[in-house]
Amino acid sequence: MAYLIIVVVGVIFLLSIMLRVLKEYERGVIFRLGRCIGQKGPGLIILWPVIDQMTRVSTRTIAMDVPPQDIITKDNVSIKVNAVVYFRVINAVKSIIEVENYLYATSQLAQTTLRTILGKHELDDLLSEQEGIAKDLQIKIDKDTDPWGIKVSLVEIKHVDLPTELQRAMAKQAEAEREKRAKIINADGEFQAAQKLSDAAAIIEKHAVAIQLRYLQTLKEVAAENNSTTLFPVPIDLFKPFIELAERNKKE
Repeated sequence: MAYLIIVVVGVIFLLSIMLRVLKEYERGVIFRLGRCIGQKGPGLIILWPVIDQMTRVSTRTIAMDVPPQDIITKDNVSIKVNAVVYFRVINAVKSIIEVENYLYATSQLAQTTLRTILGKHELDDLLSEQEGIAKDLQIKIDKDTDPWGIKVSLVEIKHVDLPTELQRAMAKQAEAEREKRAKIINADGEFQAAQKLSDAAAIIEKHAVAIQLRYLQTLKEVAAENNSTTLFPVPIDLFKPFIELAERNKKE
């Protein structure tokens, strides 16, 4: 009886050593006597005691923050830029045997690539074309990490930290641009108003009665203000016949 209990306990202990359960997003890289025999999982796998060793690898997408990097742009402006890299392991065997620590290696590669790519662009391009620059970063990092069995799916630039002096200069430039647009709009309005007045003057010149209608309209507007005193503009043309008559009598 005691012998049976020892056997059962031994079998349970042996099974606990041999059996491993891997989750859906996990893969196990198996080494047998030091040699890699491939990957297994997910689910239940069996390992031979002593001769087999397993390293777990997660295949979920990892969001890695790239610390702020000191970068000198193509036009010699010193800035700090940080980013985030999204990647996942697509070949667990390569991620273990091709690189010592794929997380650390990917982080260092992302930092150096960030400095290299952004250093080739001017500041204005960096601020206005972040989407295109991020795509270039993704392609470069993905190409360099491909031998490690890693797929970089996305790179995003999180923040561009500009020097205080440069921020003030850019604020002044933006304010000057706004003033420029305001003056252009104002000048354009003055030009259109002058053009309309010129057209109105041409019409009045052809039709003398139009000025009298304008006088009457002005009188109506003044009367609508409830003023105690009303000014009635008298057209000079009303006195023109009397002036001509006086001049003829004077000549006679």
